[in-house]
Amino acid sequence: MADKTTRECKLNIDGLDCPDCARKLETGLKDLKGVKNARVNLVSKTINIDYSSDTVNADFLVKNIEGYGYSARYRTPETSEDKRKTFNAIPTIISGIAAVAGILLDYLGSASYFYIGAFVTAIISGGYKVAYKGFKAALKLSLDMNFLMSIAVIGAIILGEWSEGAMVIFLFSLSLLLENRSMNRARSAIEKLMDLTPKTANVIDNGSEKHVPVESVQIGQNLLIRPGESIPLDGTVIDGTSSVNQSPVTGESVPVIKQESERLFAGSINGEGALTMRVDALYENSTVARIIQMVEEAQSRRAPVQLFVDRFAKYYTPLVVIGAVLIAAIPPLLFAAEFSEWFYRALVLLIIACPCALVISTPVSFVSGLTSAARDGLLIKGGVFLERASGVSILALDKTGTITYGEPRVVEVISAGGLDETGIVSIAASLERYSEHPVAAAIVAESEKRAGTLREVEGFSAIPGSGVAGLVEGVKYYAANHTFFEEKGLCDPQFHRKLEGIENSRRTAVLLGTDDEIEGVIAVADSIRSEARTAIEKLRSENIKEITVISGDNHNTTEAVASEIGADSYYSDLHPENKLDIIRKLKKEGLTAMVGDGINDAPALAEADLGIAMGSGGTDAALESADIAIVGDDLNKLPRLFHLSRRTMNIIKQNIALALGIKAVFAILTVLGWATLWMAVFADMGASLIVISNSLRLLRGNH
Repeated sequence: MADKTTRECKLNIDGLDCPDCARKLETGLKDLKGVKNARVNLVSKTINIDYSSDTVNADFLVKNIEGYGYSARYRTPETSEDKRKTFNAIPTIISGIAAVAGILLDYLGSASYFYIGAFVTAIISGGYKVAYKGFKAALKLSLDMNFLMSIAVIGAIILGEWSEGAMVIFLFSLSLLLENRSMNRARSAIEKLMDLTPKTANVIDNGSEKHVPVESVQIGQNLLIRPGESIPLDGTVIDGTSSVNQSPVTGESVPVIKQESERLFAGSINGEGALTMRVDALYENSTVARIIQMVEEAQSRRAPVQLFVDRFAKYYTPLVVIGAVLIAAIPPLLFAAEFSEWFYRALVLLIIACPCALVISTPVSFVSGLTSAARDGLLIKGGVFLERASGVSILALDKTGTITYGEPRVVEVISAGGLDETGIVSIAASLERYSEHPVAAAIVAESEKRAGTLREVEGFSAIPGSGVAGLVEGVKYYAANHTFFEEKGLCDPQFHRKLEGIENSRRTAVLLGTDDEIEGVIAVADSIRSEARTAIEKLRSENIKEITVISGDNHNTTEAVASEIGADSYYSDLHPENKLDIIRKLKKEGLTAMVGDGINDAPALAEADLGIAMGSGGTDAALESADIAIVGDDLNKLPRLFHLSRRTMNIIKQNIALALGIKAVFAILTVLGWATLWMAVFADMGASLIVISNSLRLLRGNH
């Protein structure tokens, strides 16, 4: 049971640009008595803190954050959408101009107080915020980058290297500016998701139309969606027909025709027709809102690789600082080397101690990957699941509603008399429209698809256990099962064998006929999704070694479906607890993902190493249990998911190798005396920008 005194504080933080500083802030808050957890999201510049209200309060936490030199604000709907303050470039520009002016004045032989004055201007303009944060960090006994940079500049001044100190602080300020601008690209990707839905909705109330904020719309209210407008909330069409562009939400490239009883996703764009929809979910529970929430909270579920990098950085910086102290002390003390020279090398190593490029290598990659996935209709609940997907080798697929559509559809129409296929479907639909049976609904839907005309029916009656009957244009027709017409003596041996073939192939046969003859047969089945086989073939190329079908359906049906889509194996006649056992068995053979949609799939989804729910038709229980949801129920998104996860992990590995490689090279150059302060800053800045740019490639969506 959760502790009733536990509270959550969500804050926006201004001035937090250095990833190493963000990590140290998070660690410092976690060490406070009463703080149970603290999670910094550098991309959105926010922090979530879980704390005990018996020990501390939110104001205390704000003051503590300010103690590190940052400004913290309570996160409200306004501040969460508040576009964070643009990094002020003016101090950096002044610092750069003053540093260059100082170098020129020194070169031209001006009096020392002129060029030193220029260097002092450069140092103060570019470094006053750095020094302030460094001082605050020192008071907290934290060796962050601001403190290390401040020490390096002070050391350069002590050695009389004014130009070095000025260039170091200018380059560091410039690196923060460029890093901030690059990070804003990742932030803007999330903000574009926020802009998918309009801020207002057209509510229909007692025949009149009202323009209201989308947050105030309640479930069950009706909205008018005009041609060209964005759909503000999730709902169902109750009137009208129109093509709807769902690509911003589901990633589908082709608009989908929407008519009565069909679902609409918030963020989709209405086409040429007006629609009236009933609201099915509040604004905060809409598809787009869930996407934004999942992407923004990705850092609260840190992937193993990110946790490893954070742990590595925790020990890396102190070790390098100790190394710098030893470099400054040992050669002069033991080998009578010149102190100023080795002290200078120690200062260079202090700058190299900044693990910014390393720390930032993973979160930007994961946020870019998660945002790219969301734009493609893949809702992933955190970086940990995106990473886990890269290692999946076994995939278990539920049959009904996942591989199949999960509802009866007309798959074949056979004419046996004087009526053509459209006529058979039209008359059968005219009779079946009075029935609520799923098979009847499938026949009516097929008639609408074929643009068939429903005809007047007189003397309608239901035939218990068999079908329905009625007069259509003066002729009495029956829409009934095989047994009914068998008893009427209208099935000859040849027709009987044809019907047995239909029924043995997992199809339900509805016969249309009169008292004298059979006019035709309508075969109804829960058909396999059109993209299923193609998706399975693509999964093979994504290193999925074994694909199995698990179903509560009978052996013959499950076997036929598994064979048709090209699965390696299948399990049939399963209850929910049996599905759970199968997943446990598969997990012993390799990392296992489970794809399902129903309540009976929820235990298996939760047990699997990676649970994937079919999002559109999926039940709340399945979506809650799953780690990933597929919006739009397109199986082709499965191979895209695994490709994106592997691409993300490859980019993260590249980033880590680049960050550590550049650090190692400069550490060697420093010991040899070939590296300067400004070169170290330039290398650190370059490494950070390289890993950010490399991570942002994921936003291009080439997966």
